[in-house]
Amino acid sequence: MSEHLIDYRHVTVNQQELCILDGIDFHLDAGEFVYLIGKVGSGKTSLLKTFYAELEMQEGEAKVLGYDMRTIKRKHIPALRRKLGIVFQDFQLLIDRTVTENLDFVLRATGWKNKQARVNRINEVLDMVGMSTKGYKLPHQLSGGEQQRIVIARAILNNPQIILADEPTGNLDTETGRHIVELLRDISSRGAAVVMTTHNQQLLHEYPGIVYRCEGRKIEDITHEYNRFPKLEGNREEEQNNNNINKEEE
Repeated sequence: MSEHLIDYRHVTVNQQELCILDGIDFHLDAGEFVYLIGKVGSGKTSLLKTFYAELEMQEGEAKVLGYDMRTIKRKHIPALRRKLGIVFQDFQLLIDRTVTENLDFVLRATGWKNKQARVNRINEVLDMVGMSTKGYKLPHQLSGGEQQRIVIARAILNNPQIILADEPTGNLDTETGRHIVELLRDISSRGAAVVMTTHNQQLLHEYPGIVYRCEGRKIEDITHEYNRFPKLEGNREEEQNNNNINKEEE
């Protein structure tokens, strides 16, 4: 069996000597769509930050895309982050640059030297997120939903294996939020794994995925509370469907 993209075993995370997460287990495989839910301060964002080495761990075993997150050297962190796509709730776009310039800035910063190759890639990702005609606009000329689509376009520029989305629908109206989740699920269907924090319980019913709840310094897989056929390990969902078919035939 191939290695997990993310594999955490008995991991403990502290912030300023305060224990945020204690002895947690978590893993992520290619193509999975995972929700992290929980109250404010329960550790959802802290967990995401450990994935891209923004926050250190104090105990346990932790690997992300083959990197040992307990011993990763600072000089290797940029290489790790180039394999990740990060979607922030507050967008973090450069406000004095157009959409195209925002995306070009990221490509140049991550080693794309050929101008035409950058132009082609920018056009590709803008088309993927339905924003192919918005490249000339400044961020403030876009709606919140449009800005979030640009942030997703920015996140997928380097074909990341993992997308980390921290409350991507938190500042959006309900319908726009649905469109954003549909876009992330489409990206997941192409092979990238997605980890998304959210407070929107309705999305978990409308767009089923694997669900972890952060509570009491622990995380628990509660997929069964939201999905009729939980996708937890291997092909459990497929096995459940097959069992039901066999019962019907009987």
